[in-house]
Formats: sequence, structure tokens, C-alpha cells
Amino acid sequence: MKKLLRLLIVVSGFAMAAHAEEIKGILMDQMCSGKADLRISGATGTLVGGRIVAEAHTRECLLMPECQKSGYGVYTNDNKFLKFDEAGNRKALAAVKASSKLDDFEVEVTGEVKGDTIKVATLKVLP
Repeated sequence: MKKLLRLLIVVSGFAMAAHAEEIKGILMDQMCSGKADLRISGATGTLVGGRIVAEAHTRECLLMPECQKSGYGVYTNDNKFLKFDEAGNRKALAAVKASSKLDDFEVEVTGEVKGDTIKVATLKVLP
């Protein structure tokens, strides 16, 4: 019985680790994330938005009360926005406050992705 219990603990540990993903991208608040949506401009027919817009997102904006309240997420390298869970929002705010960067908040996030949300285990601002 003890061997079976140990096996179940080991297997469940592997199952939990298998769901953790590492995501790299740009930290943004949810309120401003739509500005980075990749789209074709109707007026000019050119591609607008994307990573270059996400990189230009500023520390000042990330710390604005309404942006903080909207929550944070990561704009991924494949042009998607993943919202953070509450723990991730707290980690993101702490990371922004601790950083001296003014913009281009490239981050490495690990956690479990479900749909368009990531349950953040770790968040690190990259240099």
C-alpha cells in the first residue's frame, strides 16, 4: 500500500510539472493590450500593432491605477495576449516597481496555461 501511495505521489508530481509552460513575451496591462493586436489598417492596408507596439509600452502606463486595476498579462512572441491570474498580477506589479526599466518589459513567465489565462508560478523581467 505504501508503494502504491508513493507511486501516485510521484506520478501526480510529473503530471503537475507537465502542465507548466515557459512563456516569453512583453508584460502589458489588459486595458492597453488591445493596442498590440496585430491587424491590417483599413486606411493604408499595412500591418499595425504587434510586438513593436508591445515593446513601446511604458513603465509609467503599467503603474497607472486604472491599468493596474485591469490586471496584467504577457504579449507572447506569437502575437497572443495571455492574462495573469491574481497571483500573477501581484508578481507583475512587484516586478515593475522593482525594475528601473522605462519600457520594453520583456519577461519570462512559467505557469499553467488554460485558454487565454496563465496561472503564474514565476515571473522574471529580462534585461
